[in-house]
Amino acid sequence: MTFFLDSELTQTERREDAFFRVIPMPLERTVSYGSGTSLGPTAIIEASNELERNTAGKEPCARGIHTEAPVDCTGPLPEVMARLAARTRAAVEAGKIPVTLGGEHSLTYGAVMGVLSATHRPLGIVQIDAHADLRVAYQGEPHSHASVMHMLAEEGVRLAQFGVRALSGEEMESRLRNHVFHVDAEEIVTKGLHAIDLPEDFPQDIYVSFDVDGLDPSEMPATGTPVPGGLSYFQSIHLVENALKGRRLIGLDVVELAPDGKQAWDFTAAQITYRLMALAV
Repeated sequence: MTFFLDSELTQTERREDAFFRVIPMPLERTVSYGSGTSLGPTAIIEASNELERNTAGKEPCARGIHTEAPVDCTGPLPEVMARLAARTRAAVEAGKIPVTLGGEHSLTYGAVMGVLSATHRPLGIVQIDAHADLRVAYQGEPHSHASVMHMLAEEGVRLAQFGVRALSGEEMESRLRNHVFHVDAEEIVTKGLHAIDLPEDFPQDIYVSFDVDGLDPSEMPATGTPVPGGLSYFQSIHLVENALKGRRLIGLDVVELAPDGKQAWDFTAAQITYRLMALAV
């Protein structure tokens, strides 16, 4: 088994009680266009061994990184979600940061529900994504990549969406009904925005869900549903960093990488993961 950033970790930093718990989740059950997300976690972990310890002036790995065994993704999706929820709950209860590597975006439901069950506090999601993922169900499946944020909003989780540029009428209605804070890609990109403040009443505990298709296909084509007009790497990172000002990052996922054999995209996803980890230290 390959471990995240293993080439850079000291024996002490690789310990099981490390601050970061990397949870591979090779889920691929409801993809609707391109395929390959089941290979995403392994590709990210392998590419991470080419990262430098330092990112944005910090060394997140100094707090320790433990890579867990992949989550079993067989069986009914509610059972799969429960397995992931048990992992993220255990991490948060131990005072650690769960870092889930996908896999399709539907996994965020399990990851977030585990975090919620551990904290019992209001939780807000900062979502980078080309899609709102607010359908009630997709092809009859509520636990789908296209409806994951609807399910979480129905659980009372607050949402802040950045970079969306593919949206259905049903999702527009869901945004209104669930009071979703959003600034879409056209405004962000054409205005060159790198900082957007969250509403003052947005929760202090933040979970970041980063769908790599939030990036423009020129920077991330290795995803199942690439959409033109997306964010740049630095723009997406800066938006998340600014949103976290004065708030706590308590969990994150990076999802929807579908490796296509070109290492640059795997490395980009690994760099995003490590840069987000830096926001917790």
